[in-house]
Amino acid sequence: MTKDVKKLQSIATEVRVNILKMLAESGSGHPGGSLSAAEILTSLYFSKMRHDPKNPEWEERDKFVLSKGHGAPVLYTVLGLSGYFSTDHFGTLRKMGSILKGHPNSTTTPGVEVCTGSLGQGLSQANGLAKAAKLDKRNTRVYVLLGDGELQEGQVWEAAMTARHYNLDNICAIIDNNGLQIDGPVVEIMNIDPIKEKWGAFGWHTIEVDGHNFDEILSALDEADNIGDKPTAIIARTVKGKGVSFMEGKVEYHGVAPTAEELEVALKELEAVSTN
Repeated sequence: MTKDVKKLQSIATEVRVNILKMLAESGSGHPGGSLSAAEILTSLYFSKMRHDPKNPEWEERDKFVLSKGHGAPVLYTVLGLSGYFSTDHFGTLRKMGSILKGHPNSTTTPGVEVCTGSLGQGLSQANGLAKAAKLDKRNTRVYVLLGDGELQEGQVWEAAMTARHYNLDNICAIIDNNGLQIDGPVVEIMNIDPIKEKWGAFGWHTIEVDGHNFDEILSALDEADNIGDKPTAIIARTVKGKGVSFMEGKVEYHGVAPTAEELEVALKELEAVSTN
């Protein structure tokens, strides 16, 4: 675990490199929303969460739920780089017999807590994990990452109401607010603004951050630790496809893997970032 921002930035770049390579190898998958969450998951797995890759079932571990399950490549990358499984598996994404399915599968992938993919359900699952931890009197925190387009699902708000009703102050929801979903801009498909005020109206403590700024992310995660009697929602402003110039802010790369030519260009850009 580290608080060194330069080290975390280096890891995030490595995360992005591996996301792109595994997607190019598989020929399918979701780059945009995986790249936008690189700093968030790097912060959780390499700085914040209490977890042990050598003992994935450690009872006192913190837990993470990827509600936006199509962003599986970013989760698999941080799990592999953390040591839950060999990074050799990265090249098997979405292939028959692979432990890395198209969406997170807790029965095949070490470190994955729950199966996700059907949007809108992750917060409900996280609520269950958080409530169970309280019943067992465990000092476990539960983090759940939702997409902003996912907030259009009604079950999200039922779960938000439930978390506040049961005072689940050990749960922290993070919204990857990149503004785009598969069909276009979120504001045009089904406007979810104002996000911060809506979560606040449901009784949550709310924090807004730059989702690519480690100082802001880590500060928000620390703040969430000290909020009693209510859950915390961190609204992270991000850029879809972050780190790759031709993917940034482009809805076309929501679910299209890079070609070999695009991969070469993207890796050169990320290499330039890592050497600066």
